[in-house]
Amino acid sequence: MERADKDLAFMLQYENIAWFEDGAVRILDRRVYPREKRFVVCKTVEDVVQALRDMVTQSAGPYTAAGAGMALAAYSCRNDSADRQLAYMRQASEQIATARPTTANRMRLITRGALSAFETALNNGTDGVDAIMAYLIDANNMRYNKVYKMAQYLCGMIPSGGAVMTQCFGETIVGQMCRVLKEQGKENVRIFCPETRPYFQGARLTATVCHDMGMDVTVITDNMPAFVMSREGIDVFTSAADAICMDGHVINKVGTFQIAIAAKYHGIPYFVTGAPDLVHPSVKEVPIEMRDPDFVLQAMGVKTAEDGVKGYYPAFDVTPPHLVSGVVTDTGIYAPYDLARYFENGNMGEYEMVI
Repeated sequence: MERADKDLAFMLQYENIAWFEDGAVRILDRRVYPREKRFVVCKTVEDVVQALRDMVTQSAGPYTAAGAGMALAAYSCRNDSADRQLAYMRQASEQIATARPTTANRMRLITRGALSAFETALNNGTDGVDAIMAYLIDANNMRYNKVYKMAQYLCGMIPSGGAVMTQCFGETIVGQMCRVLKEQGKENVRIFCPETRPYFQGARLTATVCHDMGMDVTVITDNMPAFVMSREGIDVFTSAADAICMDGHVINKVGTFQIAIAAKYHGIPYFVTGAPDLVHPSVKEVPIEMRDPDFVLQAMGVKTAEDGVKGYYPAFDVTPPHLVSGVVTDTGIYAPYDLARYFENGNMGEYEMVI
């Protein structure tokens, strides 16, 4: 079967996100890409967990890293008894899934899927590492193909010669959006990427993928979206999401909320891509991760504030449903107040567990 990452940008290729090989997990360090192409090498499950906490990879990258981390766990316990292997794998599954609290429920779908593949291999007397890596490829193929369908619906809302504003790094949807725009003959669409401090994912990652795929892309600072909307004829604001609650609230990189407000003011639709999360019936159940405040006092390692000044760094914010024009899924675009309908025909979501 042809892999779904074929012809996508460098950093969307599975091996260039995170991969287990030769007894270690290699994770592309997105904190320094594209100016530096460096991989963080993890030799233990704890190393993988720490890499996730340190945001070596972001957006959907942690889901591939989680699967690779489970393969590393299987490799690490391969010489133990069956009971000890199962106990170790179950512990690793939870360790990896909860590395970052806001996305723990989605991560569990990946780690538990890998755990199930491992258990099947253990019962059949086959190699658990190979089983997990095969699972990871299948899970990525499934998700990439679903995101391609999302991109088709999203790009149908973008006019030829139009302009799109993004937020942070939507990972797969960025590459698939560029692919579909070209397929629809819309190579002349302009893309504007807010930089997304403090890690600059928009400037470094979104813009790089769009550029690598031949699109016209412009980076703006995080305090420019409203001005750019008023002057550059933005047609659509779009983002992915770290969680789409069943009550229509969108959890995404901090800054999404304020751009959605600006879009509403200017009459610009905001389309969030991704499937709703049954594991989040209400926004009240989603913890907002607070990260090291010192990161907002510097820019890419260069201190920008006076010593003694305090910082404040929520990793995500919450956009209420009245600011969301539609949730773009693999089966169509849904109103944020009507997300239960997505599941009525047996749809399982973007991160469904593949066995």
